Amino acid sequence: MNRSASSREVEMDAVLSARLTSLREEGRALWNRFDSDVRQLRFHPFMPSDYERVLRTLLALRAPGLRFLEWGSATGVITIMADLLGFEAYGIEIDPELVDIARGLAERSDSDARFAVGSFLPDGYEWMSDTGDARLGTIGRGASGYPELGRCLEDFDLVFGFPWEGEMPIMHDVMRRRGGSGASFLLYHSTEGIQVYRRGLRSTAAEVWNLGN
Repeated sequence: MNRSASSREVEMDAVLSARLTSLREEGRALWNRFDSDVRQLRFHPFMPSDYERVLRTLLALRAPGLRFLEWGSATGVITIMADLLGFEAYGIEIDPELVDIARGLAERSDSDARFAVGSFLPDGYEWMSDTGDARLGTIGRGASGYPELGRCLEDFDLVFGFPWEGEMPIMHDVMRRRGGSGASFLLYHSTEGIQVYRRGLRSTAAEVWNLGN
């Protein structure tokens, strides 16, 4: 039987709810500081997701023993949120300064979330569009982050990404070629919210709730 978002939120005890609220508040403060100190001076691809939207989706999809990965984990808020909800949570971020921030936030949040410096593109992966365009947009090239985590992409049950315009086909291609066959792929869109895919097909809202049952 499907459960509503409100009934799932009731499943969080008061202590967990308070920890998640504190995490989101500190995450927004970290973003404001980063925006002022970095993004107002030069371009940087980090933009935060709507943490409340992400939380509702993770509540819908959580189940015992699931492994979560965030592509471009930035300050770590979403990865830590997943850990606090019971996922085995990992994040990959190519900016080492942001990884340091995420690890500090995890420590303050009493979280076991793990972060690696590197690209979320697996070793050997090469992108080529149907028109022969190999550009990656803001997706950073560099050493892959998976070896540091001791995991490969197909090990993860849920993968979350926040693509810039034009990057969604690349992310879908990575998951199609390297992701686990039964993994849920969560893509955040600033106006449309979170789109959930399995085996390349987008899930309906009802199907998303059923995945957590």
